Amino acid sequence: MRDAFVRGLCALAEAHEDVFLITGDLGFGVLTPFKEAFPKQYLNAGVAEQAMTGIAAGLALEGRTVFTYSIGNFPTLRCLEQIRNDCAYHGANVKVICVGGGFVYGALGMSHHATEDVAVMRALPEVTVFTPGDPYEAEAIVPLLYDTPGVCYLRLGRGGEPRVHPGAVTPYRAGQALPIYKGRECAIFSSGGILPECRKAADVLRAEGRDIALVSFPTVKPIDTPFIRSAAASARLIITVEEHNVIGGFGGAVSEIVAEMGGSRAMVARVGLQDCYSAVVGSQAYLRAYYGLDSAGIAARVRALTGEAHG
Repeated sequence: MRDAFVRGLCALAEAHEDVFLITGDLGFGVLTPFKEAFPKQYLNAGVAEQAMTGIAAGLALEGRTVFTYSIGNFPTLRCLEQIRNDCAYHGANVKVICVGGGFVYGALGMSHHATEDVAVMRALPEVTVFTPGDPYEAEAIVPLLYDTPGVCYLRLGRGGEPRVHPGAVTPYRAGQALPIYKGRECAIFSSGGILPECRKAADVLRAEGRDIALVSFPTVKPIDTPFIRSAAASARLIITVEEHNVIGGFGGAVSEIVAEMGGSRAMVARVGLQDCYSAVVGSQAYLRAYYGLDSAGIAARVRALTGEAHG
């Protein structure tokens, strides 16, 4: 996803001179093509994310479309006040890019675990939140970052993620859910880089004869309310999966919509980090398995909620 973003950003900068990239002293190898091609549209602000965001706000208010780039929590939680007060409140065209959502930097400890970022950014008024699940989704979202007014948040993996969709998902509109499988017994709703694990879980469950739907949500805010309502009216169970705290994130967004529906509707269960910090360190794969966020854990949760017997 990271490489797809950089390719898309280079295309944007070629077409639009107002595009400007600020990095927080990282991504040198990945960002080298952009820096070399567009040296007047690039700045390294150093290890100073709050200053990076303040600079971005100033440039945006003078007519630029500015992308800030850093890892994990650093472009969001470290400079939340600057995003809120300097950027979002003024409707500045600042696009906040997080590389390493969830447990990507798992071995570096909880300071590098981005597991509250979606909830925090989603809570800011008039901020659009994108959480692509594979490189195809990331490619489709990059042009939307430029076309969407105001602050946008893009949560990426680190790189090398598998492609889940069979081909490009363009044209894509902000807020659009992307169905992968249809089914009425249980709908697995996925947000962000956990999508490949959800796909594996869905494949295993469908091989068992279960009628499982799988849907990717590349946008958490705005979210595809009509799709969620339709799914909740037809499926017996919705399971939301996110590499993030279950409080306030993607699962919360889905639950808010279903809770306000009338009549018969699906039960919603949230799979994610259960309102805790991870004191455990290890690779992303290790931490996903530890917290039940790998394909085996997701499938086990579906079986537990639907019953081992199924029709």
